[in-house]
Amino acid sequence: MLMADATPIDEKLTATDPWLAPYHAKIQRRLAYTAQYAKKILQHTPVSDFAVGHHYFGLHQLDDGWAYRDWLPSATKIYLVGEFSNWQDNEAFALQERDNGEWELTLPADTLHHLDHYKLHVYWNGGDGFRVPAWANYTVQDPDTKSFDAAVWAPGSEFAWHDDGFAPVDGSPLVYEAHVGMSSTEEKVATYREFSRDVIPRIKAAGYNTIQLMAIAEHPYYGSFGYHVSSFFAPSSRFGTPDEFRHLVDTAHAAGLRVVMDIVQSHAVKNENEGISRYDGTLSQFFHAGERGNHAQWDSRVFDYGKPEVAHFLLSNCRYWLDEFHVDGFRFDGITSMLYTHHGLDQSFDNYDKYFDDTDDDALAYLTLANQLIHDVKLSAVTIAEDMSGMPGLAMPIADGGVGFDYRLSMGTPDLWIKYTQDLHDEDWKVSELLHELNQHRAEEKTISYAESHDQALVGDKTLMFRLADKDLYHHMQVDDENLVIDRAVALHKMIRLLTAGLNHGGYLNFMGNEFGHPEWIDFPRADNGWSYKYARRQWNLADDKKLKYHYLGEFDHDMIEQLFVVSDEVDYTLSNDGDYVVSFMRGNLLFAFNFHPEKSFTDYPLPARQGNYEVALSSDDPKYGGFDRIDTSITYPAGVNERVKVYLPARTAIVLKMI
Repeated sequence: MLMADATPIDEKLTATDPWLAPYHAKIQRRLAYTAQYAKKILQHTPVSDFAVGHHYFGLHQLDDGWAYRDWLPSATKIYLVGEFSNWQDNEAFALQERDNGEWELTLPADTLHHLDHYKLHVYWNGGDGFRVPAWANYTVQDPDTKSFDAAVWAPGSEFAWHDDGFAPVDGSPLVYEAHVGMSSTEEKVATYREFSRDVIPRIKAAGYNTIQLMAIAEHPYYGSFGYHVSSFFAPSSRFGTPDEFRHLVDTAHAAGLRVVMDIVQSHAVKNENEGISRYDGTLSQFFHAGERGNHAQWDSRVFDYGKPEVAHFLLSNCRYWLDEFHVDGFRFDGITSMLYTHHGLDQSFDNYDKYFDDTDDDALAYLTLANQLIHDVKLSAVTIAEDMSGMPGLAMPIADGGVGFDYRLSMGTPDLWIKYTQDLHDEDWKVSELLHELNQHRAEEKTISYAESHDQALVGDKTLMFRLADKDLYHHMQVDDENLVIDRAVALHKMIRLLTAGLNHGGYLNFMGNEFGHPEWIDFPRADNGWSYKYARRQWNLADDKKLKYHYLGEFDHDMIEQLFVVSDEVDYTLSNDGDYVVSFMRGNLLFAFNFHPEKSFTDYPLPARQGNYEVALSSDDPKYGGFDRIDTSITYPAGVNERVKVYLPARTAIVLKMI
């Protein structure tokens, strides 16, 4: 473990990847820096004891009153203002300055009440401004002015959890990426309660074991998808109250589902009235000074991870969601931007030098400390890195010299499928490239594969199903409507997702609704679309209507996930024939075979396989999945001493055989 007085770790990166041998000295310097960073930040305090700022800062109800504390080192005067002060400065509500830039105020018990609105009025040399407190645990937006206030959350009784003894299902995380607000069929912002009632049962029935929730921390602009965070400790009130979010997590746990939350610590929104930019009158309190503190492409602020107070704020934020809301881990958003001073912009990462040049050592050390904290606080927690650079060691244990993430998102996979479905005709597909690209991963880490996430469905792009079918999706999805474009789209949608899932090296992810081929892009309400919610919702009715072909895709996804997704063994017995468009491989006792040929079917096609007898476990050509019933699922397929099993592979069909 990485402790405050740790010495550099005997890393295993160079042993795992010999190409890293020339960088051994740089890796050692990086590990030494991380150890020194921990010493500077923690001052010999265990990280789990250090990351409890949410118990001290912010507004807290005491036995005999209230206490408010905050860190604003450049402030000259601060007032707590709200309904209790008629939103005016009042010396009775003036904070007192303490040491190290901290300010404090204590108030009688009858001063504040549940749901009272409040803010800070902060003065600094040369100016002043109203601020939503950085540690606020509940913020609400005025429907007319769109401005935010903090609100007192003191309902009088603690939320009654029912998840004692909850343990996530063993095995690969099967991740259902979801957005609470756009989870309703209706054109509106859905709530935590509605998601608990309507969507969690769907996720459970679909066979997934992990919910990954986007846009939970408060964000001023709904259309930011939650990635421009203003209040890091407040569940977004546009979906409901903090206790209603707790109810969502509790409901998921009752269904046996873990809840992983998107956490955004790579940047912060620029908004000053709602967020923490210029919080104490300076631009460099939480963020780098000068231009380095601005993320030009994201129009946001860049944290200075080297400041102990900033690390304290962010580490406490990690622990807060674990402790207060029982989340089961985090998907760290956009960490490529954290890892490099150039934020990964316009970088190819085509050689190992790129991983050691222009790195932000403080950010890398912070992420290591954050992973140690999360796993110390909750042994079963899962951490997922969203990194497009492929930095070595990111998803390697800290004890081996890694950063400590459990998984890395396989971000190149959806890009590969965009290339194949959008830029190439079927006859130009190379199954050898598909097998190679989808099967590769760094030896030291586990990855989560996906054919498409929310990123691929945003306005300006298309869902996988829309890219395959285009306008025919609007007119020919009735089950009795014969249409070649739709036949192709349905067939390839199933094959693409099965190939991606079958070649995973740790887990699999699907975005809400895409399992049944959700037809349209995501577009949040904005001025350009007349503030419409038409595309900021999920059309579950399409999947439920047995007269439409969407249910074929949903049922295939269910059976792919629930019946077959037990693969953990390494990929072997591979075959790829570009001339035939056939690819196959084994995972344990499962043999996956795909014929991507647009026209040609094959009889007695020999596939490499372990000796034994096989039966059909899944056929994309099954009529219940919208197939044409060309495969006899009652046949037993023998593989003899020549380690070949001969199968019938119709065009655009995938099968999975299971050893008996």
